[in-house]
Amino acid sequence: MDKRLIIGIDTGGTYTDAAVIDAGQQRILSSAKAITTKGDLSVGVGEAMAKAVAALGNSIDLAHVKLVCVSTTLATNAVVEGHGSAAGAILIGFDDAMVVRTGIAAAFPGQPIIRVGGGHNHNGEPVEQLDEAALEQAILATKDSVSAYAIASTFAVRNSEHEEQARTVVAKLCSHPATLSSELSQALDAPRRALTALLNARLISRITHLIEAVRAAMTRMQISAKLMIVRGDGTLAAADAVAARPIETVLSGPAASLVGARWISGRQDFIMSDIGGTTTDVGVLLQGRPKVAPEGAEVGGWRTMVKAIDLRTVGLGGDSEVQFDAKGGLIIGPQRAVPIALLAARFPEVVDMLRGDLAETEGGSLLGKFVVAPFGGTLSSTGLPEREQQILQMIGARPLAYRKVAVSSAAQRAVSALRKKGLLQFCCFTPSDAACVLGLQDNWPADASRLAVQLMVRLREMKMPDEPRILDFAREVWGKTVALSARVILETSFGPRDRESQAWTAVCEGDGTLGLGRVSLSPRIPIVAVGGPAHVYYPEVARRLGCEVVFAPYHDVANAVGAAAGDVAERVTVTVEGDGNGSYRVHGTGHTEVFGSGAVALARAIALAQDTALAAALTRGAAAPQMHLDVKKIFLPEGRDDDSLLTATITAEALGQPA
Repeated sequence: MDKRLIIGIDTGGTYTDAAVIDAGQQRILSSAKAITTKGDLSVGVGEAMAKAVAALGNSIDLAHVKLVCVSTTLATNAVVEGHGSAAGAILIGFDDAMVVRTGIAAAFPGQPIIRVGGGHNHNGEPVEQLDEAALEQAILATKDSVSAYAIASTFAVRNSEHEEQARTVVAKLCSHPATLSSELSQALDAPRRALTALLNARLISRITHLIEAVRAAMTRMQISAKLMIVRGDGTLAAADAVAARPIETVLSGPAASLVGARWISGRQDFIMSDIGGTTTDVGVLLQGRPKVAPEGAEVGGWRTMVKAIDLRTVGLGGDSEVQFDAKGGLIIGPQRAVPIALLAARFPEVVDMLRGDLAETEGGSLLGKFVVAPFGGTLSSTGLPEREQQILQMIGARPLAYRKVAVSSAAQRAVSALRKKGLLQFCCFTPSDAACVLGLQDNWPADASRLAVQLMVRLREMKMPDEPRILDFAREVWGKTVALSARVILETSFGPRDRESQAWTAVCEGDGTLGLGRVSLSPRIPIVAVGGPAHVYYPEVARRLGCEVVFAPYHDVANAVGAAAGDVAERVTVTVEGDGNGSYRVHGTGHTEVFGSGAVALARAIALAQDTALAAALTRGAAAPQMHLDVKKIFLPEGRDDDSLLTATITAEALGQPA
């Protein structure tokens, strides 16, 4: 056997997937799934790895495993669902309008926003000195209520001095990690950089927990390979390099899925749709290359500044929470819940608890719902408000009826807050339950799901359903999930402009008629459907859209396959700006350099871009990376040589296989 084996892992909201790849022969040897255990991720990771290895029998020597590569939807799901650890935002030199533009106060009410004097202008020159005294006072007042800080300063990409000073102050006063906006993005938009830095700070503990969990599982299995993490652009980086910049793993899972979809399908042009438990991620591959979003990844309505594959991510999955609107219409997502069928498979007493709910004549929307501690154990609850602590003390390793916890509006708010913090799991009816009732999904028993359907229909129609009505409601939920999936495909194919049109609705809902006419809309390239629930919904998506849908072998673990098949890459952009009077400024690495010659400035910019990209690629785990250089120049009128530069943009990319 070729002695270059790679284990790819993906930790999703519901399942952890593993795949073993023969790197020499470019083939998949085995795959496996295990429930994601959020209380202790190493349990689920270890189980998935062990199953994948066991499937090979005695044909594998773990000493031949050279790499373990992990993709994850943890960061993406946390952003979509509004989860994450509390973090403080330190904004240097921001005025009132800039603070509003960050969107931080609206997105994360109650989290500290610290404004202090300082910042630089567009030339990298200080506007005023950093107000360290005010910063120290603010950190001392907030450090017990947050676990990390995000630091953003005006024009920090031109001069990062004040961000670096602020990090030093944080380190002096507490042990919390501090994220600098200038280390995450080279773009000038300070408010968006601030939001990106805050999202990063909120995710640090989650990704650190994941890395520790994978390493613990590797230790138990006596695997001594190097650990790599998939970033949002589909490339790999050493785990230690990612730990401080977890925002780079936003869209890691779907990026790995796109790489994996190409690997398993052999197609070069397709729309990939990756439907998981929490989200659906859609991307496009043309001529074998994914499109990278130049303006940054958009996740859950937030436009970050993280370089990532251009993907649409929506809160729609097999395990999306199903609710009713004020008129009784279905709402699916964006919040994820533990499916009733999965809960009952782990805890058989749930069936009797549901029968108890059916016997209740009061409770309404509280019935058929449960809370339980994260699978795999409890998480730290340090620093919680008293009401949340009281609720958390009621919840153990076995499910508890939601109606017994949510006894007041204050208790319901506490449950919601704990759910957002990932300290408890909310369990209710989901599309996965509908699929179980319809026989489209058989990984969990359907008995509990059928009881949950009865509670849902009784809540909506004020009477108990008969057998045909049970099936009708399950089909309605399944059909709504198909329609939403088809709409995401159309938005990817045609753009969002006409998404509210009646024609789109007719196509997505499977009717195909509008007035006296027939309506059809189809993408011109095939869909490669991946993810565990893909086979449940996408055959019908194909029928409604009249297009080809490809279900390649191992499509249910494409993300794990893609994790194992990635490369290490680092791209750095440096700019040269001439003022028309013989002065040239080089920007791009947090500091500004001034030269009296355009040719000298350009040479310095090229060297700086290449050296920075090479160093970063090596730090992230590349072996002998190759350099790719792109230089774009704009000259002054009548100018032809480098001493007549108006601007130049130098992009250096170092690309190599994992060491």
